[in-house]
Amino acid sequence: MDKEAIAQIFRNIQDHICNELTKADGLGEFIEDRWERPGGGGGRSRVMRHGQVIEKGGVNFSAVHGRTPEKLLKNFGMDGENFFATGVSIVLHPENPMVPIIHMNIRYFEMSNGTYWFGGGIDLTPHYIDTDDSRYFHAKLKAICDKHDSSYYPEFKHWADDYFFIRHRQETRGIGGIFFDHLSENEDRSKENILEFVKDVGLSFAPIYCYYMNKNARLPYGQRQKEWQMLRRGRYVEFNLVYDRGTKFGLETNGRVESILMSLPAEAGWEYDYHPPKGSKEAQTLAMLKKGINWV
Repeated sequence: MDKEAIAQIFRNIQDHICNELTKADGLGEFIEDRWERPGGGGGRSRVMRHGQVIEKGGVNFSAVHGRTPEKLLKNFGMDGENFFATGVSIVLHPENPMVPIIHMNIRYFEMSNGTYWFGGGIDLTPHYIDTDDSRYFHAKLKAICDKHDSSYYPEFKHWADDYFFIRHRQETRGIGGIFFDHLSENEDRSKENILEFVKDVGLSFAPIYCYYMNKNARLPYGQRQKEWQMLRRGRYVEFNLVYDRGTKFGLETNGRVESILMSLPAEAGWEYDYHPPKGSKEAQTLAMLKKGINWV
């Protein structure tokens, strides 16, 4: 399974997700922007704005190559190597605060010396945490993981709790999900086995998020809920700009800034020293933004 074949699989996943989201939204359409990276490669950025459910969302594909940045070479302990990286990256910000924000990324990285790995993750960031919705999300992810390796879900769920954590706020970004990186073949798994797992994660995205779109998009909300949504989006921005590896990698490899920062919402908010009223749904959500919750 060579790198070009993997890139084509990721292109197909991008097409599948965009088609399903467009049908579920019922109004919005994805606008495609094809681009080329000066150092080598390019991609297809697809953005939906002002949909019926999705206020702003991006489903991006890229396949880039070139000389590995010195900072990455130093981290890998290598010298003079070229790289190839391909993947699909998604963030959706809904109009209705009762619909959660969602993120997914699947990626493949290869160096000219033969070193390679897969990575990715999918996590859910509800503005208001609903226990049943959270259990649904984690049950779906566990089923995907268990299909390939029973050790995946507990390991990758723990990894997600640690990764999607806003350290300067001491709170998780949302209810977590799964996160994995540097997966390569060993005595227990082949390259093809890992690719099948990554494909299943990618293909799970549309049915999972369409479930929330159909279930929650018509729930009522008011000004208070919109103001809270802006504050939660603000925390999302903080994480992506300070901690997110994909954002850092894109900027360090001279990636396309518009595509890298498509994960940011159209609007967000920050309120000085804000504390929600005790006993409110907002306070209940804050209290559940912590690691180690067993949802399944």
